[in-house]
Amino acid sequence: MASLRRLRKVFVAAYGDQVPGAPLSPMLATTGPLPLGPGWSYEFKWDGVRVLSSFKGGPPQLFARSGTTVTTAYPEISSLALPDGTLLDGEMVVLDKAGRPSFTALAERMHVRDKTRAAQLAASLPVTYMIFDLLRYAGEDLKHRPYAERRARLEELDLFGPHWMVPPVFPDGPATEAAARENQLEGVVAKRLDAPYVPGLRSPDWVKVKFDRTGDYVIGGWRPGARRLGGLLVGVPGPDGLLLFRGRVGGGISGASEQELLSVLKPLAIKTSPFAKGAVPREDARGAHWVSPDLVVEVRYGNRTPDRRLRFPRFLRLRPDKTPAECVEGEEDG
Repeated sequence: MASLRRLRKVFVAAYGDQVPGAPLSPMLATTGPLPLGPGWSYEFKWDGVRVLSSFKGGPPQLFARSGTTVTTAYPEISSLALPDGTLLDGEMVVLDKAGRPSFTALAERMHVRDKTRAAQLAASLPVTYMIFDLLRYAGEDLKHRPYAERRARLEELDLFGPHWMVPPVFPDGPATEAAARENQLEGVVAKRLDAPYVPGLRSPDWVKVKFDRTGDYVIGGWRPGARRLGGLLVGVPGPDGLLLFRGRVGGGISGASEQELLSVLKPLAIKTSPFAKGAVPREDARGAHWVSPDLVVEVRYGNRTPDRRLRFPRFLRLRPDKTPAECVEGEEDG
């Protein structure tokens, strides 16, 4: 941590608050339990990508969290008009038919740099810019002002258009969390009302609560990586007895877990894949060691993609008390 702090000091000395090419480096939230009390405001966590929009005459310039210019990727935001010297912070999302953010759909948008392709995708997979903070307005720096004041100034702008909006905030944290869960959203963000905006800082004044899920999955193989065990290839039983691929699980495997897993996986080695033909992507199958699909693991994950792959999976534990036949998926996030 000390080395990271020193690196940040060098970075700030060279660039100030800015990421090279971007107006600034966005403020980030810490992960933790939902804070309670009258000094907090609550909003839904949108499953998208962070985007800053800067106005310097004409259409806004859009910047990713990394500082990369992404204006070309989102042409539908070009008609958003605000005074020169204005800077907004928000999340770019693609909403599905149920009105929920789909990161899988957004993934097709966020790396596009060709104007023709971006225009085609804007018609078929339109984005919505969820604007949640006002950092400058007409040249007036607002970052040092309390969040409650910045939010009030933002709402006064009445930014509601065909591809952008200011999503609501709420005073009741538990009710906001319950609504987010009911609508199958990614989570909740709590923001301290009196907090300034601190560029580049992961601050305890912003707290994110993500709704992870857990499930039981069958190990069908493993791959080496930086360590002997780089990731588990997991799935669920299919109708023909072969496994349906659900992803590669590399996170959460400690040194002790690695030894335990290798000790039980190596005796189960087989020559051919236990997954359905073509189910495992080539990049995941490369260098894989296949095993007899006898072992069950519990996995924590964020949600599932439309093709039911696990997002952000982390190994929790082996489940010797469960059989592969008991690994049945629910439909809550399919």
